[in-house]
Order: sequence, then C-alpha cells, then structure tokens
Amino acid sequence: MPKKHKQNQDQKIEQSEDFERREYVEPEPVKVVVDTLLAEDKVIAVENREHIYEPGYYGKDLGERLELALVEAVLLLKRGRIKVSSLGKQLSFKELYDHACSMDKRFPHKYRVYEDLRERGLLVRTGFKFGCDFRVYERGVQLKKGPKSAKEHTKWIVFSVPEDFTMSFAELSRSVRLAHNIRARMLWAVVDNEADVTFYQITRHKP
Repeated sequence: MPKKHKQNQDQKIEQSEDFERREYVEPEPVKVVVDTLLAEDKVIAVENREHIYEPGYYGKDLGERLELALVEAVLLLKRGRIKVSSLGKQLSFKELYDHACSMDKRFPHKYRVYEDLRERGLLVRTGFKFGCDFRVYERGVQLKKGPKSAKEHTKWIVFSVPEDFTMSFAELSRSVRLAHNIRARMLWAVVDNEADVTFYQITRHKP
C-alpha cells in the first residue's frame, strides 16, 4: 500500500461535537474600565491591571505590567472593559481593529475565532510557543503554576483559517503530532464568508 494512502487512512477529520453544542455565556461584568497603551503589536496595562487579568485570565502578567495580545485587546475594548490610547489619542474599536489588521493579515479570522471561543465561556490563551493560534481550556479551569491535574492542562489547540484555506498533507500531519505531543486535541476553526465559525477536530488513528 502506498505510504501516502496509508497515512490518509490514519487521519480522521470530523466536526467537533464539543463546539457544535453552541452554549454561549454572558461576558464578565465590567467593574473598572482600565486605561491601556498601544505598543505596536501589544497593548499594555499598568494601573488596575488585575481587573483585566481576572476574571477571564486575559493577557500576560509580567509583574509591573500586563501585556495583552491584539486579539485580547480588541475584544476587551469591544466589551467596554478597557480604553486604548496611542500618541495621546483614545482609539475606537475600528481604529484598533484596523491597526491589528495592518500588523497581521490573518487577524480578521483569528479575532473572529477568539471572540467565538470567549463567547462560549472558555479560557483562551495565545498559542505562539506551541505553533498554533490559541490554547483552550475547559470551563472553570483556574490558571496556576506548578503541578496540574489532567483537567487543568490545555484541552485544545486551535488554528484559525478561512474557508478557502489549503495546505499539504505533511503540514496537516505535523499539526496533529503537535497536539498529540502536548496531550491536547487539535481543532481547525474555519471561518466562512459570513464570519461564522465551524470547528473540526482532526485526530490520528493507527490500525
């Protein structure tokens, strides 16, 4: 049997039932609107940053400041949780969104997927160090350092793509192995032309 054909048999692509149960939750209530500053590809908060980081675990806490990825900042601005300034001017949602698009041509799809995941009440972190767009945890998980239970580890890694996206089988196989290496499930989040998101889970099965 040709090797490529056998590899195809080992791959299984299915619409993820976990994500098609479209259970959405209300956003976290706004207690304090936090002032932040745009710094190229990130947004920085210094004062009152604890009102961003918890609840929801947005951003990366560096002790003296909190750094938000642009997808996080755009969503928080839309929800009225932060204000974003640049060069002494307060930015609107559209201005920050357009800036993010200028920094990353994939931003529209990544943002739409991120927003969808957050609307489902899931804890979402960026996935740069794992070579994916996002790391997603189950509802109710609290981030902590040190030993973790199985539930507290990343459950899904997510790649955001448009509906006309194409890739090689070798690239797809590498993505599946990446998820298996960290004991997570791999999801492809496909954004169609109407900005609807469909999640597909891809797993590897050996006969």
